[in-house]
Amino acid sequence: MAVPRRALTSTLLRAAAQSSHRVARHAIFGPARAAATASGPRHALGAAAAAPRTTAGGRWYSVENDTKSRNYSFDDVQEQLSVNDELEATGKEETEAGKRKAIFVDVREPEELLQTGRIPGAINIPVTSAIQSFHISDEDFSDMYGYDRPPKDAHLVFYCKAGVRARSAAGLAQHAGWDSVGVYPGSWLEWSERNGAAEVKSKTSDEWHRSQTNDPGQGEKGAS
Repeated sequence: MAVPRRALTSTLLRAAAQSSHRVARHAIFGPARAAATASGPRHALGAAAAAPRTTAGGRWYSVENDTKSRNYSFDDVQEQLSVNDELEATGKEETEAGKRKAIFVDVREPEELLQTGRIPGAINIPVTSAIQSFHISDEDFSDMYGYDRPPKDAHLVFYCKAGVRARSAAGLAQHAGWDSVGVYPGSWLEWSERNGAAEVKSKTSDEWHRSQTNDPGQGEKGAS
Protein backbone atom coordinates (compact mmCIF):
# COMPACT_ATOMS: atom_id res chain seq x y z
CA MET A 1 0.00 0.00 0.00
CA ALA A 2 1.38 3.41 -0.91
CA VAL A 3 2.43 5.71 1.94
CA PRO A 4 0.58 9.08 1.94
CA ARG A 5 2.84 11.92 0.85
CA ARG A 6 2.15 13.94 4.02
CA ALA A 7 3.09 11.03 6.30
CA LEU A 8 6.24 10.32 4.30
CA THR A 9 7.29 13.98 4.42
CA SER A 10 6.74 14.12 8.18
CA THR A 11 8.83 10.96 8.70
CA LEU A 12 11.68 12.33 6.58
CA LEU A 13 11.67 15.66 8.41
CA ARG A 14 11.86 13.94 11.79
CA ALA A 15 14.71 11.75 10.61
CA ALA A 16 16.59 14.77 9.24
CA ALA A 17 16.19 16.68 12.52
CA GLN A 18 17.46 13.73 14.56
CA SER A 19 20.41 13.30 12.23
CA SER A 20 21.28 17.01 12.48
CA HIS A 21 21.26 16.85 16.28
CA ARG A 22 23.52 13.76 16.29
CA VAL A 23 25.98 15.48 13.96
CA ALA A 24 26.13 18.58 16.16
CA ARG A 25 26.59 16.51 19.34
CA HIS A 26 29.37 14.56 17.60
CA ALA A 27 31.10 17.83 16.70
CA ILE A 28 30.82 19.24 20.25
CA PHE A 29 31.68 16.18 22.33
CA GLY A 30 33.77 14.11 19.90
CA PRO A 31 33.19 10.60 18.49
CA ALA A 32 33.45 8.68 21.79
CA ARG A 33 31.14 11.07 23.64
CA ALA A 34 28.57 11.06 20.84
CA ALA A 35 28.55 7.26 20.85
CA ALA A 36 28.13 7.18 24.61
CA THR A 37 25.20 9.59 24.43
CA ALA A 38 23.43 7.34 21.96
CA SER A 39 24.28 4.14 23.88
CA GLY A 40 21.91 1.49 25.17
CA PRO A 41 18.94 1.56 27.52
CA ARG A 42 21.04 1.90 30.70
CA HIS A 43 21.17 5.67 30.30
CA ALA A 44 17.50 5.98 29.43
CA LEU A 45 16.49 3.90 32.45
CA GLY A 46 18.82 5.82 34.73
CA ALA A 47 17.43 9.11 33.49
CA ALA A 48 13.84 8.03 34.02
CA ALA A 49 14.53 6.73 37.52
CA ALA A 50 16.38 9.84 38.62
CA ALA A 51 14.19 12.52 37.05
CA PRO A 52 12.47 14.93 39.46
CA ARG A 53 8.70 14.93 39.65
CA THR A 54 6.62 17.10 37.39
CA THR A 55 3.71 19.35 38.14
CA ALA A 56 0.41 18.69 36.43
CA GLY A 57 0.11 20.33 33.05
CA GLY A 58 3.68 21.66 33.05
CA ARG A 59 7.08 20.75 31.64
CA TRP A 60 8.77 18.80 34.42
CA TYR A 61 12.12 20.53 34.14
CA SER A 62 10.55 23.91 34.93
CA VAL A 63 9.17 23.01 38.36
CA GLU A 64 11.82 25.10 40.09
CA ASN A 65 11.86 28.15 37.87
CA ASP A 66 11.49 30.22 41.05
CA THR A 67 14.91 29.02 42.23
CA LYS A 68 16.84 31.48 44.37
CA SER A 69 20.20 32.05 42.73
CA ARG A 70 22.54 34.95 42.14
CA ASN A 71 21.94 36.91 38.97
CA TYR A 72 25.06 37.84 37.03
CA SER A 73 25.30 41.00 34.95
CA PHE A 74 27.52 41.35 31.89
CA ASP A 75 30.15 43.06 34.02
CA ASP A 76 29.91 40.33 36.66
CA VAL A 77 30.60 37.67 34.04
CA GLN A 78 33.60 39.57 32.72
CA GLU A 79 34.97 39.97 36.24
CA GLN A 80 34.48 36.28 36.97
CA LEU A 81 36.27 35.31 33.76
CA SER A 82 39.22 37.42 34.88
CA VAL A 83 39.19 35.62 38.24
CA ASN A 84 39.10 32.25 36.47
CA ASP A 85 42.04 33.24 34.26
CA GLU A 86 44.05 34.44 37.26
CA LEU A 87 43.43 31.26 39.23
CA GLU A 88 44.31 29.08 36.26
CA ALA A 89 47.57 30.98 35.78
CA THR A 90 48.58 30.85 39.45
CA GLY A 91 47.23 27.41 40.29
CA LYS A 92 45.60 28.80 43.43
CA GLU A 93 42.10 28.05 44.69
CA GLU A 94 41.24 31.67 45.37
CA THR A 95 42.59 35.15 44.71
CA GLU A 96 44.05 37.45 47.35
CA ALA A 97 40.65 39.13 47.45
CA GLY A 98 39.01 35.80 48.27
CA LYS A 99 37.45 35.25 44.85
CA ARG A 100 36.99 31.65 43.73
CA LYS A 101 36.52 29.96 40.38
CA ALA A 102 33.10 29.63 38.79
CA ILE A 103 32.15 27.09 36.14
CA PHE A 104 30.08 28.54 33.31
CA VAL A 105 27.47 26.12 32.00
CA ASP A 106 26.00 26.73 28.54
CA VAL A 107 22.67 24.90 28.46
CA ARG A 108 21.89 25.50 24.79
CA GLU A 109 21.88 22.65 22.30
CA PRO A 110 25.23 21.61 20.77
CA GLU A 111 24.31 22.92 17.33
CA GLU A 112 23.71 26.37 18.83
CA LEU A 113 27.25 26.47 20.20
CA LEU A 114 28.64 25.48 16.83
CA GLN A 115 26.79 28.38 15.23
CA THR A 116 27.65 31.09 17.74
CA GLY A 117 30.54 29.98 19.94
CA ARG A 118 30.52 30.02 23.74
CA ILE A 119 31.65 32.08 26.71
CA PRO A 120 35.33 31.17 27.26
CA GLY A 121 35.81 28.01 29.28
CA ALA A 122 32.11 27.12 29.43
CA ILE A 123 30.96 23.51 29.44
CA ASN A 124 27.85 22.39 27.56
CA ILE A 125 25.00 20.61 29.34
CA PRO A 126 21.93 20.97 27.07
CA VAL A 127 18.90 21.30 29.32
CA THR A 128 16.34 20.53 26.60
CA SER A 129 17.70 17.27 25.18
CA ALA A 130 19.62 16.09 28.26
CA ILE A 131 17.53 17.35 31.17
CA GLN A 132 18.52 14.31 33.23
CA SER A 133 22.18 15.37 33.38
CA PHE A 134 22.15 16.54 37.01
CA HIS A 135 20.16 13.55 38.25
CA ILE A 136 22.02 10.62 36.71
CA SER A 137 25.06 9.02 38.33
CA ASP A 138 28.56 10.48 37.99
CA GLU A 139 29.50 7.44 35.90
CA ASP A 140 26.63 7.93 33.48
CA PHE A 141 27.42 11.63 33.17
CA SER A 142 31.06 10.85 32.31
CA ASP A 143 29.91 8.30 29.74
CA MET A 144 27.60 10.86 28.13
CA TYR A 145 29.94 13.83 28.01
CA GLY A 146 33.45 12.43 28.17
CA TYR A 147 34.44 14.48 31.22
CA ASP A 148 33.58 14.53 34.92
CA ARG A 149 30.53 16.40 36.15
CA PRO A 150 31.33 19.47 38.28
CA PRO A 151 31.37 18.57 42.00
CA LYS A 152 28.46 19.66 44.15
CA ASP A 153 30.59 22.19 46.01
CA ALA A 154 31.47 23.99 42.75
CA HIS A 155 29.89 27.32 41.90
CA LEU A 156 27.96 27.03 38.63
CA VAL A 157 26.82 29.94 36.47
CA PHE A 158 24.17 29.04 33.90
CA TYR A 159 23.40 30.80 30.65
CA CYS A 160 21.59 30.01 27.41
CA LYS A 161 20.35 32.24 24.60
CA ALA A 162 18.08 34.61 26.52
CA GLY A 163 17.99 33.33 30.11
CA VAL A 164 14.89 31.11 30.08
CA ARG A 165 16.59 27.71 29.87
CA ALA A 166 19.35 28.91 32.18
CA ARG A 167 16.84 29.56 34.96
CA SER A 168 15.34 26.09 34.50
CA ALA A 169 18.78 24.49 34.55
CA ALA A 170 19.70 26.29 37.76
CA GLY A 171 16.55 24.91 39.36
CA LEU A 172 17.41 21.40 38.20
CA ALA A 173 20.92 21.67 39.62
CA GLN A 174 19.64 22.88 42.97
CA HIS A 175 17.05 20.10 43.02
CA ALA A 176 19.90 17.62 42.51
CA GLY A 177 22.07 19.06 45.30
CA TRP A 178 24.16 21.87 43.78
CA ASP A 179 23.60 24.70 46.25
CA SER A 180 25.90 27.37 44.83
CA VAL A 181 24.43 28.43 41.51
CA GLY A 182 24.15 31.62 39.51
CA VAL A 183 22.27 32.67 36.39
CA TYR A 184 23.29 35.11 33.68
CA PRO A 185 19.84 36.41 32.59
CA GLY A 186 21.22 38.34 29.62
CA SER A 187 22.83 35.13 28.39
CA TRP A 188 24.24 34.83 24.88
CA LEU A 189 22.10 37.55 23.35
CA GLU A 190 23.51 40.23 25.64
CA TRP A 191 27.01 38.72 25.66
CA SER A 192 27.16 38.77 21.88
CA GLU A 193 25.54 42.20 21.48
CA ARG A 194 28.09 43.71 23.89
CA ASN A 195 31.00 41.96 22.15
CA GLY A 196 31.93 39.69 25.03
CA ALA A 197 34.87 37.37 24.44
CA ALA A 198 33.92 34.11 22.73
CA GLU A 199 35.44 30.76 21.96
CA VAL A 200 34.70 28.88 18.74
CA LYS A 201 35.32 25.23 17.99
CA SER A 202 38.10 24.31 15.61
CA LYS A 203 36.98 22.77 12.32
CA THR A 204 39.87 20.30 12.41
CA SER A 205 39.93 19.19 16.07
CA ASP A 206 37.98 19.15 19.33
CA GLU A 207 39.78 22.29 20.55
CA TRP A 208 38.07 25.61 21.28
CA HIS A 209 39.84 28.89 20.53
CA ARG A 210 39.22 32.54 21.32
CA SER A 211 37.42 34.18 18.44
CA GLN A 212 38.80 37.38 16.95
CA THR A 213 35.34 38.61 16.01
CA ASN A 214 31.92 38.07 17.54
CA ASP A 215 28.92 38.47 15.24
CA PRO A 216 25.91 39.35 17.42
CA GLY A 217 23.47 38.31 14.73
CA GLN A 218 24.86 34.86 14.07
CA GLY A 219 22.72 31.85 14.85
CA GLU A 220 20.25 33.58 17.13
CA LYS A 221 17.05 32.04 15.87
CA GLY A 222 15.11 29.43 17.80
CA ALA A 223 14.71 28.66 21.50
CA SER A 224 15.51 31.12 24.23
